[in-house]
Amino acid sequence: MARTAPAGTLRQIPPSIWMLGVVSLLMDVSSELIHSLLPVFMVTTLGASAMAVGLIEGVGEATALIVKVFSGALSDYLGRRKGLAVFGYALGALSKPFFAFATGVGMVLGARVADRVGKGIRGAPRDALVADIVPPHLRGAAFGLRQALDTVGAFVGPLMAIGLMYIWANDFRSVFLVAVIPGVLSVVLLMFGVQEPEAHEGAKRVNPIQHENLVRLSPAYWGVVAVGAVFTLARFSEAFLVLRAQHLGLPLFLVPVVLVAMNLVYSIAAYPFGKLADRYSHTKLLVWGLVVLIAADVVLAMGAHWSVALGGVLLWGLHMGMTQGLLATMVADTAPADLRGTAFGVFNLASGLALLIASALAGWLWDRFGAAFTFYGGAIFSGVTICLILTATFDRKR
Repeated sequence: MARTAPAGTLRQIPPSIWMLGVVSLLMDVSSELIHSLLPVFMVTTLGASAMAVGLIEGVGEATALIVKVFSGALSDYLGRRKGLAVFGYALGALSKPFFAFATGVGMVLGARVADRVGKGIRGAPRDALVADIVPPHLRGAAFGLRQALDTVGAFVGPLMAIGLMYIWANDFRSVFLVAVIPGVLSVVLLMFGVQEPEAHEGAKRVNPIQHENLVRLSPAYWGVVAVGAVFTLARFSEAFLVLRAQHLGLPLFLVPVVLVAMNLVYSIAAYPFGKLADRYSHTKLLVWGLVVLIAADVVLAMGAHWSVALGGVLLWGLHMGMTQGLLATMVADTAPADLRGTAFGVFNLASGLALLIASALAGWLWDRFGAAFTFYGGAIFSGVTICLILTATFDRKR
C-alpha cells in the first residue's frame, strides 16, 4: 500500500545531506582501501585462521555499533551532533597508519577496534543529524542518498586497492598507508562543509537514557530493534565474501574486486530503494531484501569457481541497498525527535552484539565444516528473520 507523503527528489534534499554523503564517501575510500585486503593480509601474511578473522571482524564491527548507543545518547543530551561526528571521523583517520605497521594479529585487532570506535562515535549522531536536517517525507530519500554516496566510496576504495596492489607487487603495507589521505580529507570537509540546524540550541539538558525517557520509546521501535538484531545474525562480516572468492581461486591482487562488485550494486540500489521506503510498506521491502540475501547465500555456498561466487556477491550488494537505508528510516520514524540519537544508539547496540555472535559463528562454521556451511547458516537465519518480520507490528502499511 502506498503512502500519501509527497515523494522526495534529489533537488529537494538540503546541501548538508549531500556534504555528509561526500564525507562518508571519502572515509569509506580510506576504510575500504584497507578492509578489502585485510582478511587476506591476516591469513596470508600474518598466518591467522578463519576463526581469528571472524572474531576480529566481529569485535571491530560490534564495538562500532555498541559505542553508538553512548554517542547517540550524548548527542541527545548535548543537543548537538556535529562535534561528536567530527571526533569520530578524526579517530578513524588516525587509526589507519597502524594497519600498515602491524606485525601480528594483536596489532590488527587494536587498530581495528580504534577505527571502529571512531565509526561508533560518529554513526548515531550523524544519522540523527540527517533526520534533524530533512523533513519526514524526505527521510527515506535522504538516508538512501547518504548511503549511496557512502557506498560509492566503498567500491572506489577497493578499485584503488587493486591498482595499487598491481603497481606495487602486492605490497599490502604501502597500500594501507595511502588510506590516510582520504581519511583526513573527510574530517576537514565535515568541519567546514556541513551546517547543523539550530533547533537544539538552548534546549534544557535531560539525561536521555533515564527511565522516564526510555519508556517513551514505543513498542513499534522495539520491534525494529528486535528485527535489526536478528537481521544482523543473518548477515555476518563481509570479510567472508572476500575469503570465499580467494578460496575459490581469485588471484591475490584482484581480491578487492569482491567489494568493488558488492558496493557498486549497493550504491546503485541504495537511493532508489530509500526513496521507495517513503511510499511503500517497510515490511514487504524488508522481506524482499531477505529473499535476495538467501539467494546470495545459496550461490556463495554452492559456487565452485570465483566467477560464480561473484554472482552471489552482486546479490549481497543488492540486498544491502534494499535494506540498510530502510532500517535507518524505520528507526527515525518510530522514535521521538529528541531521542533519535539514543534510539539509533540502542538499535546499533543490539545489532552490534548480534554481529559479534554472527561473525564468530561464521568463522567457526568455516573452520569446522567448510566454507559452504557458513553461507548455509546465513540463509537459515535469514528465513528466521522473515518469520519475525511477518509477525512484527512496526509497520502500519502492511
